[in-house]
Amino acid sequence: MAVVRDDFANAEAFLAARPAVRVVDLLLPDLCGVLRGKRVDTSDLPGIYQRGMFLPGSMFALDVLGGTIQTTGLGFDEGDADRACMPIPKTLVPSPWMGPSVAQLQVQMLDHDGGPFYGDPRHALGAVLDRYAARGWQPVVAVELEFYLVDVERTPAGHAQPPRSRYTGRRETRTQVNSMADLESVSDILSEIKAACEAQGVPTGAALAECGPNQWEVNLRHVADALEACDQAIRFKRIVKGVAHRNGVEATFMAKPYADAPGSGMHLHVSVLDRAGRNVFADDDVLGNDLLKQAAAGLLDTMADGMAIFAPNANSYRRLRPELYVPMSATWGYNNRGVAVRVPVSGPVDRRLEHRVAGADANPYLVMAAVLAGMLHGIEEKLTPPAPLTGNAYTQRLTAPRLPADWPTALTRFGASAFLREYFGERFVTLYELTRRGEMQDLNSRLTALDFAWYLEQV
Repeated sequence: MAVVRDDFANAEAFLAARPAVRVVDLLLPDLCGVLRGKRVDTSDLPGIYQRGMFLPGSMFALDVLGGTIQTTGLGFDEGDADRACMPIPKTLVPSPWMGPSVAQLQVQMLDHDGGPFYGDPRHALGAVLDRYAARGWQPVVAVELEFYLVDVERTPAGHAQPPRSRYTGRRETRTQVNSMADLESVSDILSEIKAACEAQGVPTGAALAECGPNQWEVNLRHVADALEACDQAIRFKRIVKGVAHRNGVEATFMAKPYADAPGSGMHLHVSVLDRAGRNVFADDDVLGNDLLKQAAAGLLDTMADGMAIFAPNANSYRRLRPELYVPMSATWGYNNRGVAVRVPVSGPVDRRLEHRVAGADANPYLVMAAVLAGMLHGIEEKLTPPAPLTGNAYTQRLTAPRLPADWPTALTRFGASAFLREYFGERFVTLYELTRRGEMQDLNSRLTALDFAWYLEQV
């Protein structure tokens, strides 16, 4: 970890340029993508860069509510043992929405021997990238994230509701895709998000109104470092939530906050450079060359195995509905938003694949790892994809495999996957499945209002 310790010189320069900074939030995303960590004084940073911040390995055995899944063995079975979390270079940045006195720094967990801790999703992605590096290849990736702005006040039933329009005072429930009027109504919030992204080195591109009421999509620009791209995605989600809160609303990356509106997705765009900096997918054919087709075939072949990553919780599966821009089957095609793997319109040298399955609630590191692993699997096995789909993917009688549409099925497929055990490791697959099953069992044990509304008088 010498490179991390050497980065302290950059940290000193950062603090010297910002004398108002007094505290730093140390951020460690767990398996659910929830940020865990500590707030420390700037005087503590030298020791943290040298020795790390200590947190228990059970940070990666938590459900979404923060409860430890003891069956993982990372809780009481090992005494809830601490491990060192080391700073990630280039992630010490200001936190503008919290004022000039607060900065933030992302960290990753090491094991007791100083090597990568198997439960940290960032290391899972790093292991996949090592396989690309062995070929002399470097993925170039971009992340697109959708989110909703919602009112801080819930409905009487406790549900989310759109915020009141600053223009009309009404709660708009209509859908206006790419509406410039809708964009103008929250222009100040989007501008503040953009400014915070610039301050934190998150390269944002287009912002647009999506299909749902007060639903937005922001595209992060292509980066030739998949780890850095996911670090940026983690920062982006915190920025959006922080800026929204400062402006009196909430932001959510929940996959399906409204029953009658589209869910929020996370789309990945991926191309691959060789040692000479050439895109290995480049081709005059709009569907790319043989390598691109093999990569697409690998994604289709492994997609069902990774569904528990792409749709990590109970609400994730409510997003999987026809004709709401969510793929229901393992399909691919050119310039078609109804398929799971899309080849976007581009010039020959910019051929790439877009993976359209994951929800915005998924962990970016794990989604990226599963996508890159699937592509490499297809290339190494020289798989051939089926004929590309054209037309409406939701009305055709498809021969393509249906994707798991419920949480138990997805987890069973995940746990039995030889592909995932090869790329993610036996211990990680077991850990992830146990944490997700623990959360599922807890959820299933709870009585909800629907239990009483549907069954109390009827049975």
